[in-house]
Amino acid sequence: MNGNDTNWLPTRQSLLTRLKDWDDQCGWQDFFDTYSRLIYGTAVKAGLSSEEAQEVVQETVLSVAKKMEDDFRYDSSKGTFKGWLLQLTRWRITDQFRKRKPDNAQAGFADDERRTEVIDRMADDAPGAIDQIWETEWTENVLKAAIERVKTKVSARQFQIYDLYVLRERSVDDVTKSLGVSSTQVYLAKHRVGSALKKEMKALEARMA
Repeated sequence: MNGNDTNWLPTRQSLLTRLKDWDDQCGWQDFFDTYSRLIYGTAVKAGLSSEEAQEVVQETVLSVAKKMEDDFRYDSSKGTFKGWLLQLTRWRITDQFRKRKPDNAQAGFADDERRTEVIDRMADDAPGAIDQIWETEWTENVLKAAIERVKTKVSARQFQIYDLYVLRERSVDDVTKSLGVSSTQVYLAKHRVGSALKKEMKALEARMA
């Protein structure tokens, strides 16, 4: 991949257009690769098991597919794609909470009626919490994608310095001793790589949201 290529990640509009073609396997794979980790991470942190979260991913993707089949048209004036996908994900997560049987609820309650009440309360409380989790997961996924792109645009040495000093939060003295560089090189790497990272995050946010 060319480090100067800014089109490696499909835009929401171009990707949604491709998803209208059910036979476009590459388009659907791009969608899955771009958003499945976000959906899964949100579901797990909302309180679902790994198996339930996987089902949320499958059901959410199926919901998108059905929308495409119904001649879906993306209209940014009615909201962001990010918000629309959150809504679909939230519904599927709530479905999973409500599908839980009494014997899968939290242990230690005297009767099934009490257990069912707990599940219903979890489902009712889920929407607000899910919104907060979604925002955190979204930012983390954008950051991870941006970091991978920045790695292709800066020297390996500069990224190594940035990784130790900023991402791993090591002290300047520790970084200089570990890598045999000067403090000036540390601060310069922080500035250059940090600026590149902010630029990539802004671009990715615009393309994915």
